[in-house]
Amino acid sequence: MTSESSADDRGTEPSKTSIIELRAVVNDLSRNAQELLTEKLFLENEVNQLKKRVSRLDDEIRVLKEPPFIVGFIQDIVENDAIVRSSNGTIFQVSINPRIDHELLRPGARVALNQDTLAIIEVLSDGWDPLVSTSEIVEKPTTTFSDIGGMEEEILSIRQAIELPLTKPEAFEKMGLIPPKGVLLTGPPGTGKTMLAKAIANSTSATFLGLVGSELAQKYIGEGGRLVRELFDLAKEKSPAIIFIDEIDSIGSKRLDSSTSGDREVQRTLMQLLSEMDGFESTQNVKIIAATNRPELLDKALLRPGRFDRIIEIGLPDSLAREKILKILTRNMPLVKSVNLKQIANKTDGFSGAELKALVMEAGMKAISEGQDSVTESDFSLALSTIEENRKDPLRNNHEGLYG
Repeated sequence: MTSESSADDRGTEPSKTSIIELRAVVNDLSRNAQELLTEKLFLENEVNQLKKRVSRLDDEIRVLKEPPFIVGFIQDIVENDAIVRSSNGTIFQVSINPRIDHELLRPGARVALNQDTLAIIEVLSDGWDPLVSTSEIVEKPTTTFSDIGGMEEEILSIRQAIELPLTKPEAFEKMGLIPPKGVLLTGPPGTGKTMLAKAIANSTSATFLGLVGSELAQKYIGEGGRLVRELFDLAKEKSPAIIFIDEIDSIGSKRLDSSTSGDREVQRTLMQLLSEMDGFESTQNVKIIAATNRPELLDKALLRPGRFDRIIEIGLPDSLAREKILKILTRNMPLVKSVNLKQIANKTDGFSGAELKALVMEAGMKAISEGQDSVTESDFSLALSTIEENRKDPLRNNHEGLYG
């Protein structure tokens, strides 16, 4: 009996061992299958991502291969077509992409045109030309009227014409007066025309837009006029605003019968400026300040009342004004007690404010180069000699200053 049971045990032991081994193999295969399935899902997801990327790159390549669009402006809508003025000034009647919302298609809207068919592809958002948008001085000018010496009458005149209408518009309405639209500043270079404009911008909360007239003279037909139009549109949007155009004679010179194509484009820009000055009301809180060194070159149409209502001539400062300017320029400068600013002012006959500033700067640099703690009378004497030599021959002295 014992021997039989031992035989049975020996017969069953191999069976139990093989079952356990088989179960272990099955478990390993299940785990491998699950890992492979997970890896398959991961690879399928990666393949889908790569397909999307390939599709996106194909779209980018297709866009890069397309011809560039032309920017134009809608003039009018005629049934299913539009009258469009392209960027070069040519006017076309073109078709409209049917997917475009027709409510966006209005006169004046900026649109993108297909280069081949000139069909309207899409409506562009309104934007300002970079030259116009960068003309806005975001930070308020730091120049104040206390920084300007010897121009009491000129300051009073520009404050009456520009500051009063912006700060007290109801007073003009009560008096039944139409506020001035613009002020023209004339005078030699360096007399403080730009400083005066910055000071008036500082004294008000108005947005200050500053441009040089030559920046409005563009190469292509219609570009200068467009810049002028956008400049005034931006001023109206940012009102109250002050538009300052320096060297206005570069676009406001007298119109001639015989002229080149470039002159004709400058004249178109001038006519657009005249139109804009006539087209806005003084109650819109937009004021214009222009400056020029050569008022005799300006077109008479620009000077008539209703455009520049007040012309302020800023001449070279007299002796008393020069002394006031020197006091302002040296108020933070350590001076020896023997320095007599009145005598220096008497010696600088014919100097502009900019030349007086250069004189003070030159005297200060001479004192620094000598290791002094304050500026002496001799520093001013040497500086005066240097400035007078520069006035006689600026090119020679600038050359010596750089290389001598």
